[in-house]
Amino acid sequence: MPASLSKMPVLSKRTAGFTLVELVVGMLVLAIALVLLSSMFFPQADRAAMTLQRVRSAELAQSVLNEIWGKRYDEHSNINGGVPACGSPSALACSTHMGPEGESRNDFDDVDDYHGLNETQFMLNSSQRYIDRYPGFKLTVEVSTSSPLVSKLIAIHVTTPQGEVITYHAVRSNY
Repeated sequence: MPASLSKMPVLSKRTAGFTLVELVVGMLVLAIALVLLSSMFFPQADRAAMTLQRVRSAELAQSVLNEIWGKRYDEHSNINGGVPACGSPSALACSTHMGPEGESRNDFDDVDDYHGLNETQFMLNSSQRYIDRYPGFKLTVEVSTSSPLVSKLIAIHVTTPQGEVITYHAVRSNY
């Protein structure tokens, strides 16, 4: 026998491969791991997308609300606020019309002009529409008054691409 062959280790039957029991146990462990992954970790991707859509919804609503908040309470209110507030004895009566009084989108000057604003309208001083910046989102703005006319409730409804309607509210007082 040549010298090089005599130095090779002899493999026993035990180290030559896997037994049937070891293969079955390995497949069982792999199956349990796959079930855990598919039921716990993979749905997290859907939840992450929903979270991102909710953040975008809040961003859209906040941008509209910031614009509304910078406008005066009513058409007949003092431009700088303060006394006399509309409806007070020494001032004009507050308007009851909700929606723009003939102004174009860039000329909205009071809170109730935003009543009926939606995603198809242009953004302020822009050639882009809300739907261009937020594709798949729907936007509706509603403004309602209290009785007597001392405050206006602003409701901004944003519908995400998955159909979830999120409503944001703000109250503007007559001061």
